[in-house]
Amino acid sequence: MMDKMRSKDMKKILLQLAAAITFFTRLPLWKLLEIPSESFKKIICFWPLTGWITAGFTALAWLAFSMIFPPILAVILAFGCKVLLTGGLHEDGLGDFFDGFGGGRTKEDVLRIMKDSHVGSYALIGMIFYYLLLINTVVSIPKEMTAIAIFAADPFSKMLTALMMNMLPYARTEQESKSKTLFEKLSPGRLISILIFGLLPIILLLEVKLCLTVLLPIATVIFVFFLAKKRIGGYTGDICGATALLCELSFYLSFYVVLKL
Repeated sequence: MMDKMRSKDMKKILLQLAAAITFFTRLPLWKLLEIPSESFKKIICFWPLTGWITAGFTALAWLAFSMIFPPILAVILAFGCKVLLTGGLHEDGLGDFFDGFGGGRTKEDVLRIMKDSHVGSYALIGMIFYYLLLINTVVSIPKEMTAIAIFAADPFSKMLTALMMNMLPYARTEQESKSKTLFEKLSPGRLISILIFGLLPIILLLEVKLCLTVLLPIATVIFVFFLAKKRIGGYTGDICGATALLCELSFYLSFYVVLKL
């Protein structure tokens, strides 16, 4: 009886992991598995773990491209591959975040603008500035440390964003959600798993001094937390995607500065 229960629980966890990979990447696991819609409500604890996939893919792409192309082109192509893997999910959120919080004055305005599929001037300018800063920062990191920085930054940024989501209410209704799914709050066990998935690459890969790198991403997520709480009273999927990318950028900026100390 106990073995059957364990097997059933393990199957649920694996389906939730498959749902997370399906949601956060374009890997077509839905063609191989029948994933129930209920599994998608529990995917947040696996978000940092999917970061291992996207970070590993980006780091490998950078290693391959850096053998052929100049540094700046290798970085552009590597992060372009990452966007292809994720379908630009978080980038779409970042653009909507810039438009919504840049052009909206009231909560209703911000939510309406973020849901609008048109690209506004705030999104265009913000995305150009974001990628100019990202590319130049990653290029400036010593070559022998670049892959390590990429693999550490992605899961950690998603961990911070998942923790923020757990502390804020959802700002829309389930019907208004783009994904039509409201994610469940995390149990203590799932919170621990998020911390493990997000912190393990940093613990294993970074020297003690480089662990100071986490301070700027933490400051970034705190800033977005209070901004979202004040302006719209909670989070949306766009805010989460934007937060993950902003934390990732701040990780690279901080990583570069700490290396110079």
